Amino acid sequence: MLRLRRCLFAVLASVAMAQTSPSEVAARLQPLDAYMAQVMKDFNSPGIGIAVVSGDQLVFAKGYGYRDYGRKLPFTPRTLFQIASNSKLFTAVSAGMLVEEGKLSWDQPIKGAVPSIKFYDENLNARVTLRDMLAHRTGITRHDTIWYKSEDPRALLFQKLQYMEPKEPLRQLFLYNNMMYAAVGQVIELKSGRTWEDFVRQRIFGPLDMKQSCYSITDMLKQPDFGVGFTEKRDSFELYAAPYYEDTAGMAPCGAIISNLEEMSHWLSALMNDGRYKGQQVLPASVLKATMEPAISLSNANAESRGWWELLNPAYGMARETASYRGHLLTFHGGDLPGFHSQVSFMPRERLGVLVFVLGDHDAMLYNTISYNVYEYLLGLDQTPWPARMLERRLKGKQEGTAARAKAGADQVKGTRPSHALEDFLGDFEHPAYGFLRIAKGGEQLQFDFHKMKLPLTHFHYDRFDTPNDELDGKWSVNFQTSPQGDVDRAVMSLDEAEAVFVRRAPTLDPALAAKLVGTYETVTGFKLQVVLREGLVMVAPGDSDTKLVPYKGLKFRSPEFSDLLFEFVLENGVVKSLKQTDPSGEYTLTRK
Repeated sequence: MLRLRRCLFAVLASVAMAQTSPSEVAARLQPLDAYMAQVMKDFNSPGIGIAVVSGDQLVFAKGYGYRDYGRKLPFTPRTLFQIASNSKLFTAVSAGMLVEEGKLSWDQPIKGAVPSIKFYDENLNARVTLRDMLAHRTGITRHDTIWYKSEDPRALLFQKLQYMEPKEPLRQLFLYNNMMYAAVGQVIELKSGRTWEDFVRQRIFGPLDMKQSCYSITDMLKQPDFGVGFTEKRDSFELYAAPYYEDTAGMAPCGAIISNLEEMSHWLSALMNDGRYKGQQVLPASVLKATMEPAISLSNANAESRGWWELLNPAYGMARETASYRGHLLTFHGGDLPGFHSQVSFMPRERLGVLVFVLGDHDAMLYNTISYNVYEYLLGLDQTPWPARMLERRLKGKQEGTAARAKAGADQVKGTRPSHALEDFLGDFEHPAYGFLRIAKGGEQLQFDFHKMKLPLTHFHYDRFDTPNDELDGKWSVNFQTSPQGDVDRAVMSLDEAEAVFVRRAPTLDPALAAKLVGTYETVTGFKLQVVLREGLVMVAPGDSDTKLVPYKGLKFRSPEFSDLLFEFVLENGVVKSLKQTDPSGEYTLTRK
């Protein structure tokens, strides 16, 4: 009977909260200040902001600690903050508006509406839908290194989808993919005629009175109240100001929005009230419903591996998760960029919403911890020991990281030398999706230059070279490979979920020289083929597929298909006389006709 009364009290309390006044919320959150003081001390947190929306009103908003730890400036409800992946729901809702207008469809292959989109293979081209892209169920892994610290414009990132090989079948496994949201941002521009930024500003920011919200660090710093991402050094408890992550333009639809607790409460209020804000229908209710519908299930990882059963049966819709938290339906999403971590969540039946902004990478997990405990305060539930759980993980993980780094290099084979002189490793190596890796010379060693990360590159063993393990940019290992001709022509790095092969950039072919090489060439048996200009030199043989000739050295060219096959044009007195084909079996000559 006692248990029944407790359950009944919890239900009544949750229903009553829909009409709870700010003073009642303040009373329920009275223990929060002491809770936050202890949490911030235990986690060495520089600054945290919390807001609560009840019904359609912001009923609590408070900053703890500092928005700028160095200058001891207080965190306030107006502190601008990179909300990172909480930008994704703005993108999903924007795409949904175009669905409402008949310009897109959730569940028809997106290529039908956007013919220019191109995935890795024809199976994906024929099947991938907008919902698949927004629900992270394309079977394609993250590939975040494509965009990380890259200045690629969105249109170029859109083209790079075709190089992202799927790891799993379509719609079988949740695989988070930021690139799909960048692509949807480009789709919004193609179908609306407005950039994603303009679309969101006009259709969402404007109607929701989100006047300070912006997209760039440059614009954020023009305003008086903004956060600084102080974070903890990995091998000590010292805090330092981590650089802002600023390369968000191309990837803006998946993580560029900068806002504050006050203005994000407007967004949260509209989400909680079927798209209404201040009595006006601002967001389509049908779109919000669609984004919350489960599209793919997630595992009960914490429950099964750690025994934490409070959050159960999570599923992903489009740009947000749903789950049962201690019997209450919860919809939520996290957002993470260096130094900035956010959580936007609400309980639909109780019409309670919580915003949590956390400064610092070392305490990022607190946006979940605090959100869950705040809901428990609001619902009159006993407190789950989330801080103690997370603190144990944090301290053990920090200790383990330091110990692991101390053991780096144990597999080094001593006494080896590179196969070539250092000068032979220099040059630009290219990958169609990841871009350029530049290897330069700095003093007596190589220099690694990739996506704005410039680090010394030291010989490890054989043809492997490693960077230092940098506090900000991490450790990078490059394994060079040689061609059958003995040249250093490839660089292999482990990126994201697979190895990526960067191929030495081919020399530029002089147009005047290329024109000289065009013509008909004949074998000794009388077989004729043509060398033509078609976005470079191409060899065309009757009854066979065309062969692209890739510049190699001087008049030597390679085949993209076979690294041990070379073609060399032979000049005599400036006139092309023949074409030599060389492979491991021998050398063959074709005469110019």
